[in-house]
Amino acid sequence: MAEFSRRSFVSTLPLGLAGASLIAGAPTTVIAAAQAATGSPVSVTPLAQIRIGRFTVTALTDGYADMPFDYFPGRDAAEVEKAATAQFTARPSGVRFLFNQYLIEDGQRRILIDAGAAGSIGQTGQLPQALSALGLKLDEIDAVIVTHLHQDHMGGLIAGGKNNFPKAELYIDRRDVAHWTDPAKRNGAPDFLQPSFKMAEEVVRLYPKLQAIDGEREISPGVSIVDLTGHTPGHIGVRVEDGGQSLIMVSDMIFPVVHPAATDVFFLFEQDREAAKAMRDRFFPMAASEGALIAATHMPFPGLGRVVADRGQMRWQVADWALQN
Repeated sequence: MAEFSRRSFVSTLPLGLAGASLIAGAPTTVIAAAQAATGSPVSVTPLAQIRIGRFTVTALTDGYADMPFDYFPGRDAAEVEKAATAQFTARPSGVRFLFNQYLIEDGQRRILIDAGAAGSIGQTGQLPQALSALGLKLDEIDAVIVTHLHQDHMGGLIAGGKNNFPKAELYIDRRDVAHWTDPAKRNGAPDFLQPSFKMAEEVVRLYPKLQAIDGEREISPGVSIVDLTGHTPGHIGVRVEDGGQSLIMVSDMIFPVVHPAATDVFFLFEQDREAAKAMRDRFFPMAASEGALIAATHMPFPGLGRVVADRGQMRWQVADWALQN
């Protein structure tokens, strides 16, 4: 497994978001006030934005799904449910997973990180609505980086059987493209992975200009790939960096309940548990030592936080989203 560089995780931001400027959001206080005024729940398209140097990064969400408590090999279902209850992520049918996407803008390009499940899992399919709330259509996205070819990260690319981002360059790690389009691997895979194999073939068919990329590289000035191999053969993250500030979108390196405290707990969809554990064992201490600002796909919206070392134990620290001058 390739080594990742120390620079991949460098952030000059101290704990607490100093130096990163928040510029918009949909705070829960606004939602609560609206509910009080109407006497009923309000449908809100959640959006949250942060400045990283010249970049505006917007957290969006395609929706959510509840993952059964027995989807976490390494702990029994009762232990997972107990931990989820303590963290307020437990639901009757499992652990609440969000599907967060991130839009990167610098005034010249719009780059989307992942495309959501688009209705293929749980209560999803809200990404087009979220982009619309920003005044954007799918054909205004210049590039899409897919962190890996699980269905909840690529479904929006091909929802309805068509190319939904016709003007976008598409970037996917070559190892994931090879794995998820290999007939032999598909034939030997369990049923729950079959949708991902099928969707991957559709992505390749519908996006003839797909760029299968190798390793860490710069996609656009200030936007680069971080190698996080393990969760899938070509699992990647994306680093946004400018003006001494940085944000790392780490996709499925971190799941609710089990991470970052326990790297020996896995998720059902991970093919290579040994590689996934090895990457987390290296990533979490590095991220904690650097104070890296992190965005994670499945953490509660907007998925922004840090890995911190607390009395020898790694834990997730939610970042402060209070407005800063």
